[in-house]
Amino acid sequence: MKTESMAGKTVLITGATAGIGRVTARELAAAGAHLLLVARNRQKAEETRAWLQDVAGSKSVELIIADLSSLAQVRSAAEQASSFGALNVLVNNVGAIFQRRTESVDGIEMTFALNHLAPFLLTTLLREALRRGAPSRIVTVSSDAHLRATMNFDDLEGRGRYRAWSAYGQSKLANLLFSYELAKRLEGSGTTANALHPGFVASEFGKNNGGFLRVAMSIAQRLGAVSVEEGGRTSIYLASSKEVQGVTGKYFVKCREQKSSPVSEDAESMRRLWEISERMTGLVEDGAAVKRVLV
Repeated sequence: MKTESMAGKTVLITGATAGIGRVTARELAAAGAHLLLVARNRQKAEETRAWLQDVAGSKSVELIIADLSSLAQVRSAAEQASSFGALNVLVNNVGAIFQRRTESVDGIEMTFALNHLAPFLLTTLLREALRRGAPSRIVTVSSDAHLRATMNFDDLEGRGRYRAWSAYGQSKLANLLFSYELAKRLEGSGTTANALHPGFVASEFGKNNGGFLRVAMSIAQRLGAVSVEEGGRTSIYLASSKEVQGVTGKYFVKCREQKSSPVSEDAESMRRLWEISERMTGLVEDGAAVKRVLV
């Protein structure tokens, strides 16, 4: 698949130092995009920038160092990104699975904090930059793990019972509910919002864990995973292709629109999750808007 020209476009990618995020960064850099890479580890970020300069010939790569499991650092990342002016594409790529229940610095279960609240808050805070860059695009990496998931609104953080795969599937379902509701709220603004399943990818995903989960992921990847090159194609397609200009509120697999689960299309769940997310990220306090955007 040939990536269309991204000359003059500014693209922010989270989780770009490994896996499909790295491949997405390489292809968009090679197509001429000005990249803003959000990464937790400065050394890996610097190595990725040097690699992009080498393999893609890109000298237009900016680094934003932030741990997106922290709400304060999400806000800092958004502020830094906004300082570059107009944003044409936002790729919400970062995500992880956690074998044991852990909490972020904000006291929020880590899967929900990193996989859902981080893209929710980052996207919301970058709304003005995306407006300036319109026609602009928001691309969120979900997963077909959402197909077996439900939203446990009575216990979103797994305080009563935590299962790693259930928490992960719920977070990927949340990505879809968020993306669909976002598309509705952005209608007519010149900014589109779509989500995708990259496939089961042979990457570093899951290897932040030890024990059984790490071993199981390694075996599964050897037996049936696609390459990071294949896994990155749909992200690249949604970020750059003229074929999807103006397309919004859709779910893509292998660069083709597909139906997601019935649960993911429930309007009440979209609204409910949005309101909960506003409260959890501090955009709304005590029922009053602190900084309400995308209404």
